[in-house]
Amino acid sequence: MIRAWISRTAEQAQAELETLDESEFAGQDVVLKLHYSCLNYKDALALTHTAPIARKYPMVHGIDAVGEVIESNSDQWPVGAVCQVNDWGLGETHWGGLAERASVPAQWISPIPEGRSARWAAALGTAGYTAALCVMALQDHPVKPEDGPVLVTGVSGGVGTVACLLLQHLGYEVVGLTGSIDAMGEPVSESAAKHFERLQLGSTHLIHRESMSRPGKPLQKEQFAAVVDSVGSHTLVNACAQTKYGGVVAACGLAQGMDFQGSVAPFILRGITLRGINCVYRTHAERDRAWGMLAQALNEYDLDFMIKEVRLAQALESARLVLANQLQGRVVVNCA
Repeated sequence: MIRAWISRTAEQAQAELETLDESEFAGQDVVLKLHYSCLNYKDALALTHTAPIARKYPMVHGIDAVGEVIESNSDQWPVGAVCQVNDWGLGETHWGGLAERASVPAQWISPIPEGRSARWAAALGTAGYTAALCVMALQDHPVKPEDGPVLVTGVSGGVGTVACLLLQHLGYEVVGLTGSIDAMGEPVSESAAKHFERLQLGSTHLIHRESMSRPGKPLQKEQFAAVVDSVGSHTLVNACAQTKYGGVVAACGLAQGMDFQGSVAPFILRGITLRGINCVYRTHAERDRAWGMLAQALNEYDLDFMIKEVRLAQALESARLVLANQLQGRVVVNCA
């Protein structure tokens, strides 16, 4: 019997941890015994039924899965291989990774970078992979370190944290936007203090999110060469208004909202570029480049400060804490 976080209908108040028959985790090229998953913001929304993430029911939640192949009809992924799946509709249209098993098409699977562990891959997961895609967008624009500071919003979350670490590694000056500091710039909790201490060892300067979370002028003082935004709404509009001439804004999230009540002024008068980052259906070449960047920049020990590991049974409780902004960094779910 296999444990999994599943929603039977959209009308449920929340997902439930159920015990399912092994036969329900079959029918695809590869069956994985899952070692780890993780809690992305999207997973927290899905588990708590705060937003309609699942597109059909019943649905096992979790957009990331890391584990060992135990059944396979693919030569590329033999029994015993340890690998990962990020997105491809997991937890939305296909049963996901918050379970003890996963059955997936072979073409969805990606290798874990050489020298890195399953736990390392889960600690980064879709959030880390998305952060890497955002940094790739900045590099391809191109934005160079000497062009000026890069704003990263939501730096208490997974995407923001990893984006900061990658940009620091590449030599950029980083300004981090967060709600986990007070008006004087001091962390609001002990866990936030530990989290931001590591980020500030590099070149990240923290500012409070209130400075950008309300409607502002269409054009504001040019401050940032580029932006990595996981927040959306007014924050994204203000970020565009403060981006320097010719800069680029990589938008990948909507924690504040999916509205964009802005002006075309930054795009026409300053020639900035707004790049939408969708991580679900990227090519393997793009995925390999992103994971290669992560492996080059981040060793196993580099992630320890940002990881909270929980058991599978604790996933729903942790999801509520994520939505309440009471957890910084990454929640790794041990599925064993």
